[in-house]
Amino acid sequence: MKAVLMEARGGPEVLRWGEIEAPQPGALEVRVQVKAVALNHLDVWVRKGTASPKLPLPHILGCDVAGIVESVGPGVEGFQPGEAVVLNPGVSCGRCERCLSGADNLCPNYQIIGEHRWGGYAEYIVVPEVNLAPKPAHLSWEEAASIPLTFLTAWQMVVDRLRVQPGEDVLVMAAGSGVSVAAIQIAKLYGARVIATSSSPEKLSAARQLGADEVVNYNEPGWSQRVKELTQGKGADAVVDHTGAEFWPEVIKATAWGGRISLSGASSGSQATTPLAHIFYRQLSILGSTMASKSRLFPILRWVDQGKLKPVVGMVLPLEAAAEGHRRLENRQVFGKVVLRV
Repeated sequence: MKAVLMEARGGPEVLRWGEIEAPQPGALEVRVQVKAVALNHLDVWVRKGTASPKLPLPHILGCDVAGIVESVGPGVEGFQPGEAVVLNPGVSCGRCERCLSGADNLCPNYQIIGEHRWGGYAEYIVVPEVNLAPKPAHLSWEEAASIPLTFLTAWQMVVDRLRVQPGEDVLVMAAGSGVSVAAIQIAKLYGARVIATSSSPEKLSAARQLGADEVVNYNEPGWSQRVKELTQGKGADAVVDHTGAEFWPEVIKATAWGGRISLSGASSGSQATTPLAHIFYRQLSILGSTMASKSRLFPILRWVDQGKLKPVVGMVLPLEAAAEGHRRLENRQVFGKVVLRV
């Protein structure tokens, strides 16, 4: 099969368009013909070696996939060749206490498609049957591929970790990212007032169109004070953040007394200085978050079917242009998802 192969760690140039033997489905596995695959910052971190640096090479990136069931392995009963599907990126053992309690993203053997196992920068991908869900019929392939990882991450942050309530002020950092695009919509779905941040007027305008009530440019010095002004001096009750060390001190200042911050990444660096007095004296809660239970994709897709949540595609490129997609993603040139068409 044709694929984009990661042959070393480094810049986008390590991604090479080539050919490799196609994987075959085993018991309870399905082979999917990939129609579209969306990029994530996780792809960049794996490529650089920040995440999973010991992966055997060559490796195939790509967490978010939409496509058609091409063939099924022994024991598969829920899907047949020809069905249109989206892939749930989280793979777990399915038998441990965490998995059986519904917290499969805490499984000791948890893997993410495209990080720990071959992903979707290819013509075909093999995944367990339990990682398939029917594609919403009204979505394009590119839109469908833009849903899973970012909406699952945002759902866990907003709903499961922050437990956002109607009327709360929710600060969403880096509004143009895939996770934040999803978080803005989910927070609004739960009745929150959303304050979105970004670095450009164009992205701030797009965030408003998506549903953000207020916007703040985080390139302006002391931008946390603007958040306080917008909340009558209180600050944000809950914060969705994955921006990392560069913005962390201001994020803490922008959070209300007794507020909650959910972290799912550190795009600007993971070595941040935390003023501990702010944490204990103002009684802040810092909540780590990675992905979500596979079960959460079902309500997400129902809301998508009803038009209450929608993927935002910012750019579509051919699969062989994956390196260019990485450059656009790293340079923050896109509002929404960069998607590769296969």
